[in-house]
Amino acid sequence: MIHVLRTRRPTLQHRGRRVVAALGAGALVVALGTPALATTPGVAPSTVTASILPGGSFNVGKTVTTPEIPPRPDVVLLADTTGSMGAALANVQTQLTDITNAVTSAQPGAEFAVASYKDETDGAGLFSVNAPLTGVIADVQTGANSLSASGGGDLHEGQLNALNQVATGAIAFRPGSTRIVVWFGDASGHDPSNGVTESAATSALQAAGIRVIAINVETGSGDGLDVSGQASRITSATGGTFQNATSSADLSNQIVAGLTNLPTTVTWQLVDCAPLLNVSEDVLSRTVTSGSDATFTETVSAPLDAPQGGTLTCTVQFLVNGLDAGPAFTETITVHVQDVTPPVVVVDDKTVEATSPAGAVITYPATAVDNVDGTLTPTCTPPSGSTFAPGATTVTCTAKDAAGLTGSDTAVMRVVDTTPPTGSCPPGPNPDGVVPASGNPDGFYRLLAHDAVDSSPDLYVVDAAAPTVRFGPYVSGTTIKLTQATGATQSAKPGTGAVNWKITLKGDAQLVAVDDAGNRATVATCLVPRPPK
Repeated sequence: MIHVLRTRRPTLQHRGRRVVAALGAGALVVALGTPALATTPGVAPSTVTASILPGGSFNVGKTVTTPEIPPRPDVVLLADTTGSMGAALANVQTQLTDITNAVTSAQPGAEFAVASYKDETDGAGLFSVNAPLTGVIADVQTGANSLSASGGGDLHEGQLNALNQVATGAIAFRPGSTRIVVWFGDASGHDPSNGVTESAATSALQAAGIRVIAINVETGSGDGLDVSGQASRITSATGGTFQNATSSADLSNQIVAGLTNLPTTVTWQLVDCAPLLNVSEDVLSRTVTSGSDATFTETVSAPLDAPQGGTLTCTVQFLVNGLDAGPAFTETITVHVQDVTPPVVVVDDKTVEATSPAGAVITYPATAVDNVDGTLTPTCTPPSGSTFAPGATTVTCTAKDAAGLTGSDTAVMRVVDTTPPTGSCPPGPNPDGVVPASGNPDGFYRLLAHDAVDSSPDLYVVDAAAPTVRFGPYVSGTTIKLTQATGATQSAKPGTGAVNWKITLKGDAQLVAVDDAGNRATVATCLVPRPPK
C-alpha cells in the first residue's frame, strides 16, 4: 500500500446553505451549495438566486475546489529501463494497482499506457510502447510487468527521443483528455537523442497538450535526471512538476504525489445566458495545485431596461485545464428583476347637471394598467355610481400590483345647476279662499315656481310698464291680488284672508323666478284684469 504525505492549503470546511451579501442596492441574493467536505471537487455555491432592481448588481464569492486528478486523464508511464533501474521498475510493477487506483478513484474514466526507453546503442529498445492506452488495468499491469532493466551504453539516455515519440503519435491519446506523461529515470539524456533536440521535444509536447511529471530516481548509479536542468525545463514548459524519489522504493509514492499535485488551471465560460443578464468573474483564470481551491468573485448585473418582473437565468461552467469536469463544476444563476413601476391609473374629470337637491348620480370610467400584471381594477373613492353633491368633489382612484406598488390618479366631479326654474301664476283664491271657477275677473293669482335643485326659488313681480319696479322675493305658493291702474302708484301691501299680498301696477304683472344658482326662469305674464269702465 502506498502512503503519501501531502500538504494542502487551508480550505473551507463546509459548504452549506448560506446568504451572500449583495453589493447592488435592492438586491437580495441567496446562494445555495450542496453540503460537502472541502475536498469534494466542484463549485460552491452551485446555485445563486437573486432579486435585484433594474440596473442593479451584486457580487458572489465562488470557490472552485479542483479535483486531485484532472478530468478524463490519459496517463503514460514512461520508464527508463536501462540496467540501473531494476529495483525502481520492480517497485512500479508491485505498486501499479495502487498507482492506478489513486487515479481511477478520483476519475473513473482514466486510461493508462506504458512506454519505455533506453539508449541509442540499445537498438529497438531505444523506445517501446509496452501497453497502448487502455482502461483495462490488467493490460496496463501486463505492460508494466514487461519492463526489464538492461542496456544503457553510456551515462546519458534517450529520453528526448522517447518524449517526442509519445507526443507525435506513438500513443493514441483520446480527444478532449488530460494528457500526462509520468517520466522517471536516474540519468540525464542525450541532446539531441536520435536527432531530437530538447527544444523539438518540448515543442512537440506542448503542441500535443501533454503535461510532464518528471521523477528523478536516486539509484546511486546514474547522474540524475535533472543534472543539466533538462527535466526541470521540460516540466516547467509543459505545466508539469519535477520531483525526486529518494530511493527506488519511493518511486511509486512520488508517482502518486505527482499525479495528485499537478498545477491546475480553472477557467470559466457562460452557457445559455439571458441576453439582458451580465455575468463575469474577476479574473479569466486561476492556477492552483490540483485538489486546492481556486477562488473567484462573480459579478451579476441587469441593465436598466431589464424586464421588470421577469426572470433571467445563466449557467456558468468552470473548466479544469480547459476540460468539462462534470456537473459539479456548473453553476446556475437565477435573477428575478424587481418590479419598480407602479400601475398607471387614469380617471377623468366629469361635469353633470344636478337632478335633485342632493346633486346627481355620476357614473365615470377609471382604468389601471400595470407593466407586469396588465389590466387591473382600480378602487375609487367615492365610487362610480355614487350621488355627488352640487359643486366639486375630488375622486381618488388607486390600484396595487402584485409587487405591492400603488398607482393613483384624481379627478374632479362637478355637479352644476344650469337649468332655470319654471314660474307660473294660475288663478288664486280670493280673501275668502274661493278660487274662481273660470277666468280671473278679479285679479287673484297664485305665484308658483319649480326647480330641480332649489326647493324654494325666489319669485319677483315686475311691472311690465316700468321694468325697474319689482316686488318680492316671494316664495312659491304666495297668493296675490293684482290691480292695474295707469295712473296709480305701484305698491305691494299685505293682503287679507287667503290673499297674502295686494300689488298695484301700472302695466301687466311679469313673474320672474330665480334659483339659488342665479338661473332665471322665462318670464311668465300674469295679466291684470282691466278696471271696469
